Amino acid sequence: MVIGPVEGIGFSAYDGSRTGSVDAPIQLRLVRPRGLAYIAGAPSSLGMARAYLMEDLEIDGIHPGDPYELLLHAQTLLTPKRPAPSDAARALRSFGRLALTMPPPPPNEVPSGWHRALHGLRHSRTRDAEAIRHHYDVSNRFYEIVLGQSMAYTCACYPADDSTLEQAQEHKFDLVARKLGLQPGMRLLDVGCGWGGMVRHAVREYGVTALGVTLSRDQAQWAQAAIERDGLGDRAQVRHQDYREVTETGFDAVSSIGLTEHIGVRNYPAYFRFLRSRLMPGGRLLNHSITRQDNLHPGIKRRGFIDRYVFPDGELTGVGAIITAMQDQGLEVQHEENLRRHYARTLAAWCTNLVEGWDEAVAEAGLATAKVWGLYMAGSRLAFERQQIELHQVLATRTDEGGDPHLPMRPDWGV
Repeated sequence: MVIGPVEGIGFSAYDGSRTGSVDAPIQLRLVRPRGLAYIAGAPSSLGMARAYLMEDLEIDGIHPGDPYELLLHAQTLLTPKRPAPSDAARALRSFGRLALTMPPPPPNEVPSGWHRALHGLRHSRTRDAEAIRHHYDVSNRFYEIVLGQSMAYTCACYPADDSTLEQAQEHKFDLVARKLGLQPGMRLLDVGCGWGGMVRHAVREYGVTALGVTLSRDQAQWAQAAIERDGLGDRAQVRHQDYREVTETGFDAVSSIGLTEHIGVRNYPAYFRFLRSRLMPGGRLLNHSITRQDNLHPGIKRRGFIDRYVFPDGELTGVGAIITAMQDQGLEVQHEENLRRHYARTLAAWCTNLVEGWDEAVAEAGLATAKVWGLYMAGSRLAFERQQIELHQVLATRTDEGGDPHLPMRPDWGV
């Protein structure tokens, strides 16, 4: 095999070749030639994931719900680069045409961007709806297992070292509410509202009237049922709707928690222009989103694991690009903070939940989906820890024509 030794990992292949220690705590076994074809055809995280999901690559020493330790040691195996010519030639001599033969991808892989274009232009309403369905309409019960009681699928904010995930998610919603200056009688619009956590928190704790919109039908149904269960139906609503179809205006506040990643960098100007148009003068906007660590490389590699299995058509850029887009659309940026380390801890908690509920998660969504989630969450945790990606909250106002942002001279929302 052409895979070199990695500390803490042993590797063996069906042809009898081996690298690394037989005593290493983690053992990878390539059990059939098809797995080599996957890896040779896409020598990156995508090829390794295909072999793993099709059970051509078996792993001992880690739980599939949290392969963090594997990824911690083996990130070099997942670096998306082609092998050296000498390695490629050696593989071809050893395995013949197999090394150049690409088998069909796993059934749950999303087609390439070119094939997706047959269903609409990138970030058209139709194609966005399909991308959201792929990721969010897995199973509400599956998300309950992974996310816990809060059903919050965004970065939590840990107020103390010993805070639980649920306490941290509650604190995150409360932090957003305080930054928005919510008061009884105000109107809140929450775009990309997920399962309605922010909507219900704002109505229950701050006495506002709130509208949430999501492109996921499953989310909307779950959220509306939770609203009725909590007795909030007179002041809270979640719709299955594209945010661009919201006709109401004059909101005191708009929250966007985890939506910007889905809309496309080129669409930022139209996005923030639309959100500003929903606000009344003096209203506040809180944008909470994953970002890159710089502003040099917008977007994502469209052939990678995340694009094919997790977030089709998702794009990231730096917080500077977000702030620029907000300012250019007439929003006055008032405050920004980075919650990167909080997201690493959030993902670790989600992986723990998946491990603890593994059997039910597999029964609910299937083994391949559960394995995808383990890889995705553990890999994302590592990326946040190493500052390869970040999480930023940006607060802005639709400052009135007299220059008054309707904001205290100093932040009053605490930590």
